[in-house]
This record gives sequence, structure tokens and C-alpha cells, in this order.
Amino acid sequence: MRVLLSSVFKPYAVDDSFGRKENVMELFHNQVTREQGIFSLRMNHPSSGLHLIAENLDSPALVLDFPSLAEFEREVAKGYDVVGLSFIVPNFAKAQHMAKRVRELSPRTRIVLGGHGTTVPDIEGLIEHDALCRGDGVAFMREYLGEQVDKPVRHPRVYSAFNRHFLGAPLSGTSAMVMPGNGCPNACDFCCTTHFFQKKYTAFLETGRQMYDVLCDLEKNLGATEFFVLDENFLKHRERTVELLSLMEANGKQWSFGLFSSAESIAQYGLDVLSRLGIFFLWIGVESKRHVYAKNKGADLRALVQGLRSRGACVLASGILFLDHHTKENIDEDIDYLIGLEADFVQFMQLGPLPGTALYQRVEASGKLRKDVPYEEWHGQKQVWFDHPGFTAAETETVLRAAFRRDYLTNGPSMLRMVETYLRGYQNLADATEPYLVGRRGLLEQRLREHRPSLAVIARHAPTKAARERARATEGELVRLLGPMDAVAQAKTLAVRATAFAEAVRLATVGSARQPPTQWTPYRQAPVSLATRTRGRFEAAVSAQADRARAALAPGLAAARWMLGGGALAR
Repeated sequence: MRVLLSSVFKPYAVDDSFGRKENVMELFHNQVTREQGIFSLRMNHPSSGLHLIAENLDSPALVLDFPSLAEFEREVAKGYDVVGLSFIVPNFAKAQHMAKRVRELSPRTRIVLGGHGTTVPDIEGLIEHDALCRGDGVAFMREYLGEQVDKPVRHPRVYSAFNRHFLGAPLSGTSAMVMPGNGCPNACDFCCTTHFFQKKYTAFLETGRQMYDVLCDLEKNLGATEFFVLDENFLKHRERTVELLSLMEANGKQWSFGLFSSAESIAQYGLDVLSRLGIFFLWIGVESKRHVYAKNKGADLRALVQGLRSRGACVLASGILFLDHHTKENIDEDIDYLIGLEADFVQFMQLGPLPGTALYQRVEASGKLRKDVPYEEWHGQKQVWFDHPGFTAAETETVLRAAFRRDYLTNGPSMLRMVETYLRGYQNLADATEPYLVGRRGLLEQRLREHRPSLAVIARHAPTKAARERARATEGELVRLLGPMDAVAQAKTLAVRATAFAEAVRLATVGSARQPPTQWTPYRQAPVSLATRTRGRFEAAVSAQADRARAALAPGLAAARWMLGGGALAR
């Protein structure tokens, strides 16, 4: 059986019949640093779940990530036995069109739909398919293909991010993706993941030893010493974490981790343990000050955030707007609370009742679900798709954007905060003599040196006087601790000034949308030909030029529509 596993097709972040410009295929730029202009962090993440499935089949498989529609169609025309399409609800129309094209181009091919998008009501009659994969994709596909289901799960070798840029300049370093398990038992009512996996957690890597062995493999074969752990609440499982740390220390492994976790899980350890583990990034679901979810009960979140930052761990604090209790009079309480935590990054998400969740069932039962809003707009970054008693849909868009903007103006660019965090962690370990902690300090120094050239641009172009002064003060402290910049660092600073200028021009003239390059990853089959990859890169370049042309023409077209007075031609 030959298997093709594909994400939905590009272009992304454009208004067309398949999507919306607000649905950006970049986690940070989409919903974290989205209002920070040239200071927004830019990167793409692979469809890790598809790689996990492909690695664990006996059948030859190809993972096709970020294809154009033409690239997808050419691949389908090769006559695969099974095509798996992974999608989320806002990409429903793309999945629908892709399935239709599979039927037309390769009628004998079986279509399997997977991902959170499969929870769309009545999907059985809306998208052509032969099977629906909900929950554990590895077990499902093994059974569907007639393979042994209960074999151990093998971990794929896949990078966690690519196309990484800040201020228009590429970011160095290699980071790998680690997937220790799926699901979450916390059962927050809004969470797609916990409901998609039936409010349970299934561990693929059950012990610290298993985790350690996978990390050694990724280090050996990908050259990675930094890992992003794709697990809803990795720190919840203390025994596994403690065993992993013990093995790292015994073998002198100076690894770094980016994690998702909750206050209740973090409390099991103590901040010094997390510092030794090498956590450089921690995503915490704060949600709301007034509506406290069980995972945060009794936690002093500001103290937690600042404690983590003092040890060199950047924190992303995530909050939810337009909860049931929010009104025009009190929503600023939650916005100010999130901003007041002074985390490195802040995410504001609109409350989004997505199919399959308890929240969706409640909102639908109340009659407040807006079924006239197309799925392409169910992404949480423009307007809500339910009737909120305190806000119109247009008002939710205004409040959301203002919240991001207020955090940016109050706390400065997130990347400045991140450098400040690394500096605090470095200072915290200034007197360390234990070799392992000295190594940790060395990693923080590397991060400081990498991001140091950006401080000059921040000091000149940050949005407020306070942020500019902080950037200059941070550089002054780096001079004191690390000495003046050498010739190489000075050259990098000049280069970053140039790329930042180019990025500012691009944002002003073309817009912020970026199309990630297509990724072909074969499993148990011959590599994809150079001709195919070259053709894909050429098509991507042409597509990018077309996007730039559309963006450049947009102001003129808008003016023309206005001059035509909104008549038939204008529409």
C-alpha cells in the first residue's frame, strides 16, 4: 500500500474561496506577536502528527507539507492507494476541495480524513472520504492498512520549526520536535485536544529512559540539542521528568526544552529543578483572572512567571477573551491581568466553540451559535462565531486587536523581553561552580550572543521610549558581562539593521503574509526527485510574486471601487 499524507494547500493568509487572511500558517505571528510589526517572530512548524503516523507504518509513505494545489494534484495523479488529509476546522473548504480532486484524478484511491476538522457536524456528507480518523492516528492507520496495531511507537526524526526569522534575518540553531504522547486529562471545556482524545492521555514515551533515548537519537541524526515537546502538559508526569533529568545530568547532556504546561504541574518541581532541566520556553494557559480553571487554582501566576523568567525560561501566558462573564465594563480586567504578568509573550484568543468540545455543545444548545459564519472564519483571530451578550461580532475584532496592541506598547517587543529573560537567567547563575550549572550558564550566554545584534534595532525602532531605553540598558549590561561586541557581532548588527529595514518596507508595501516552502518527506521509499523539488520552489516563487503583486495593487483597487461608488463593477 502506497500512502500519501498531506496538509492543506497554500496560499495561506489570503482572502479567497478557501480561506481568510487572518488564518496565518505561523503560530507566533498568527496569535502571539501579530501586532508587533517588524518585531514579530516568524517561523513555520511541520505537521508533526503526519510524520508520527508515517514513521509508524510498514507501508511506503510520503508526507507532503505546505503544498500548492498543483503540487498536491501532481502527487495524487501518481496513483496512491491511500491519501490522508489532515486539517482543522478553518481549513474545511480546502480539505473538501482536495478530496474532490482526489476522486477526479485517482478514483481508486481511498481517502482518509484526519485532524480536528473531522469533528465538523455531518462531515460524512460534506467531504468525499472512505474513512474518518479521530483520535490516535498511528493506531487507526495501522489497523486501516491491515498492519499490526500494538507494535511499539517509533519516534520520527523531524525538525520542530523552519523558515525562522526575526527582523527579517534568519535565526540560527537546530530544534527538533519530540512527541511523548497525546491528549490531556484536564478536560478544559474549550480545548479541542482534550476532547479529541476523549479526555485521556496516552504516552508514547512512558519513561524518562525512553525519552532520553529518543533525544539522543535526534541529537545524533539531526544535530539538535534544543527540543520542542509537543505534549499538552508534559510536566504533569513527574516520574518521567525526574528520570529524564537524572539521565541528562549523569551523562552531561546540556539540552534545552520548549514545553506546554500548567501551573498545577509546574508546582510539583520547584523552579531550580526546571532550570536544571533546561527549560528555555514555557507556554502556560492562564485563561482568565476571574474565571479560574482547575489547573490554576491557588497559583500565584505573576510570581510563577517572574520566577521562571529569573531562571532564564521565557514564558508565554495565554488568555481567553469573550468568556461568559465578560462585558464591556470588565473585560479590561482580564486584559490588564495578562499584560500585568509581564510574560515574554502573551496570547489572546477569542473564546471559540469548536465542534467536539463541551463548549460547542453548550453554545449550540443555547441557540447562540452563528451557523451563518463559514468555517473559514472559525479561527479565533478576527470575530467570534457565536452571539455574545456583551459584544457584537465587530466589537470582538476591535477588542482583540487592541489587547495585543496594548501588551506590545506596555511591555515592549516580545523579543526584547526574551533577551531580558536570558540575561536574568545568566545573572542568576553568575556564581555557579557546579559543572552542570556552568554549562547551563554557557547556553544562556550563547542565546544572548545570538540575539545581541537585534538590540540596536530595538533601541532605535521600538514603539515606546521606555522600550528603547530598556534595549539600551540591556546592551549596556551585556557589555559589562560579555565585553564589547567583536567585529563579527558588529557586522551582524549592520546586517540586521539592513534586513529590518527591508522587512519594514515589505510590510508596508506587500503585507505580512509568507508562504512556507513545500516539504516532501519520504518514509520507506525513494527520495523525492530534485526536479520535483525545483519545480515546487519555482512555483512557490511565482506564487509569492503574485501575492506581492496583489498586495501592491490592493490600495489602487480599493480606491477604484470607492470611485465607482459601490456599484456592480465595484463589487
